[in-house]
Amino acid sequence: MEEVNLNSKTLEDLRYIAKVMGIKGVTKYRKSELIEKILSAAKESVENTQQVRDKKEKSDEQIKEKSENQEVAKAEPESDEKSESKPEIAEDASDGAVDKSDLSGITETRSEISAKEDLNKSEKQTDTEEDTQGKDLSKKAVSTKSTRGRRNKIIEVDFDKTSETRKDVEEVVQQQIEIPLEMEKAEDSAEEPAKKDEEEIKKDSAKKEQEQQERQDLQKQSTAEAEEKPALKTYEQKREYWNSYQNGYPEKLESDDPVEGILEVLPDGYGFLRSDNYLSGPKDIYVSPSQIRRFNLKTGDMIRGKGRIPKEGEKFQALLYVQSVNDDTPDVAAKRVPFENLTPIFPNERITLETTPRELSTRLIDLIAPIGKGQRGMIVSPPKAGKTILLKKIANAITTNYPDMHLIVLLIDERPEEVTDMQRSIKGDIVYSTFDKVPEHHIKVAEMVLERAQRLVEHKKDVVILLDSITRLARAYNLTIPPTGRTLSGGLDPGALHSPKRFFGSARNIENGGSLTIIATALIETGSRMDDVIYEEFKGTGNMEIHLDRKLSEKRIFPAIDINKSGTRREDLLLNQKELESIWAIRKAMSNLGTAEVTEMIINKLMQTKTNEEFVNSINVSFVDK
Repeated sequence: MEEVNLNSKTLEDLRYIAKVMGIKGVTKYRKSELIEKILSAAKESVENTQQVRDKKEKSDEQIKEKSENQEVAKAEPESDEKSESKPEIAEDASDGAVDKSDLSGITETRSEISAKEDLNKSEKQTDTEEDTQGKDLSKKAVSTKSTRGRRNKIIEVDFDKTSETRKDVEEVVQQQIEIPLEMEKAEDSAEEPAKKDEEEIKKDSAKKEQEQQERQDLQKQSTAEAEEKPALKTYEQKREYWNSYQNGYPEKLESDDPVEGILEVLPDGYGFLRSDNYLSGPKDIYVSPSQIRRFNLKTGDMIRGKGRIPKEGEKFQALLYVQSVNDDTPDVAAKRVPFENLTPIFPNERITLETTPRELSTRLIDLIAPIGKGQRGMIVSPPKAGKTILLKKIANAITTNYPDMHLIVLLIDERPEEVTDMQRSIKGDIVYSTFDKVPEHHIKVAEMVLERAQRLVEHKKDVVILLDSITRLARAYNLTIPPTGRTLSGGLDPGALHSPKRFFGSARNIENGGSLTIIATALIETGSRMDDVIYEEFKGTGNMEIHLDRKLSEKRIFPAIDINKSGTRREDLLLNQKELESIWAIRKAMSNLGTAEVTEMIINKLMQTKTNEEFVNSINVSFVDK
């Protein structure tokens, strides 16, 4: 039981118990060693107390034997002295009283010793001893001899007995006094090294705290200096520092300008920071695998930091340290939730595209097919119906009304002149792969854009991707993937649709912040059966569709939007009650009319009003219902 109780104690309690028991150097023992020391010291103290008790019992036995011998000596003269006179008895009684007082002193000292050991037992022993002593004294008083010589001898025997018992008692008391004195000396001697050990521990801890404080101050200074440095410059590194050791100067490791780029992690574990169109180039920066693991970096992260000048024989710069990841601190990137684990919900926050009264395309989209954050929309268009111009107007409206949103325009298999037009007219990231590139180039660019958008959404940012077109992307995958052995109508492999669907399905509204909106164009009526099959496969995956009509474009009615076919799922989450009632009234009234008539009537009405709010208020819902 003692071991169990000691094991439940803490190390500080065990050290205190060891100090009290006189164990030296308690700070250098472990918990198990302290328990063994305490148990051994306890056994020694038990043995010492047992020896003291044995001595006391021996002294008591000696006293009893002497008292028995005395009673035998008294019994012999009783028969000779029956004719003793009354005054002599009185004198003997007075002499016996002297003996009683001597013996009573002995019993008092004995009771004091026993009281220190055990109070209950001592009380019982003292009572029984006093009773026996009283009886013995009464016998002495009655059975004393009449002769003076005999009486003197008896008294001398009693005094000899008392002197012997007093010596024994004094020895026992002296031992009881010496034991606690030795314990106190042992405690004092044990406390002195313990105090020295505690002082040494305090000094060591103070030194460690001072060193940690100095390290933190150095880190703060380095980060403050890094923040005060200017932004990225576009000119090239100065060549004079690269081989400066040839001119007699010490070699310079850190470049003057900060470096940044989009990270691409390769299968071997290391990565490169890409800058031009998210693809490899001669100005890429090498990122080591240890940095990628330390900060939980992924493909698509925009890294900004300090670079190291390449040594002789090296082709690329290397990243020395990371200052920011996606415009956040590296700690945020290390703790972010993966994109696949985020919870998607319906778009419930509207993206208003209305800018100026004369911009009818975006005003009509706001009413007929509103766009929300996290929308997965598709613009279905035949050739030469104005889909690229409509994408450009949507992009300009987003950059005007929502400058904080990150806009990426992805052009796959498009004409080079359209790429230049987009770059000059849109403020955002323009990533392209023209039709003269190989299909592998189209796929690489599209996957980098998707990874980039997902990393931004993980940092709770709103991203919009405008893709032109998803049909050409599916065609590129159809040419590059290994054949599955099955073929759909038009020569389309079913496995080629998996990656484009993954791209298009990444659009979602995140529950606790962030969204990825994708508006993609799909080609129809091109004369190719494959394009129609691709559209049919993507038809039910989106939650917003805008259909463009070639007949309207031939009549030069722009925007050539087919209002009856266009719409948004769960538009009640994006429109207010007044707008919803007005749009439903328009759809009811014009459901029997032709496409061109409906669109032309609404466009004329929009031209007469300056804002969509004024247009909605001008519609008489009750009149339309009649």
